[in-house]
Amino acid sequence: MRILMIGDVVGAPGCEFVRRRLPTLKKLKGVDLCIANGENSAVGNGILPGSAQHLFDSGVDFITTGNHIYNRREIYPFLDECADIVRPANYCAENPGRGFAVIDMGRTQAAVLNLSGNAFLSDNMENVFLCAERLLPELSKYKVIIVDLHAESTGEKRAMGFFLDGKVSVVAGTHTHVQTADDQVLPNGTGYITDLGMTGPKQSVLGVKPEIIIGRMRTGMPARFDVPDTQECILNGCIFDVDDKTGKCMATERIYIE
Repeated sequence: MRILMIGDVVGAPGCEFVRRRLPTLKKLKGVDLCIANGENSAVGNGILPGSAQHLFDSGVDFITTGNHIYNRREIYPFLDECADIVRPANYCAENPGRGFAVIDMGRTQAAVLNLSGNAFLSDNMENVFLCAERLLPELSKYKVIIVDLHAESTGEKRAMGFFLDGKVSVVAGTHTHVQTADDQVLPNGTGYITDLGMTGPKQSVLGVKPEIIIGRMRTGMPARFDVPDTQECILNGCIFDVDDKTGKCMATERIYIE
């Protein structure tokens, strides 16, 4: 099976670009399952039911998230009600939403696990390695297991890749909004990339107007993170070819579309 994972979708421009380009991309590449990180998809920040539904209507099958998941209170009921969206599993168990879910594809089932890194992010969460280790026995009943590790540290992501190598089908990093050039199949058959990248305005700083970020870095003053209103966007992601009988990844292909 061919699994397409799309990097963090940013704002209305990112959502619209997904709608314009994803259907053709899925057909061209023979994609069986499309997973997108949607935690920045709402106008302003975070994710809303409307932005999530926009992605689903555009051809995304499943949504993962990250550290901005609880920025907008409107999403809380949606996280509990919708079976096709997850939040990091190492957040407090009492928080809205679930940390992993199972996608029934007919001939097979795929489990999707969302994790948040600990380095440089909130300290108020379970150790990400211990969380993954705790959940593996429950996930191991599924041949295909896909992990979105939403994390800042490249070293933490690489370590997790090797930690889970041979135990899951895919470990894909998100959060930094910069696509890395290290997609590969690890020695024991896990597909890996440190960061999928971003889907949103090309002429931006991680999806935000450059002048806003420059001003904040020059002065240290807070500023609203506005997304450029533009159709000049990029779509970053990676395709993982996974044997649904063994759960092993056989090949990877980075995706960069303008």
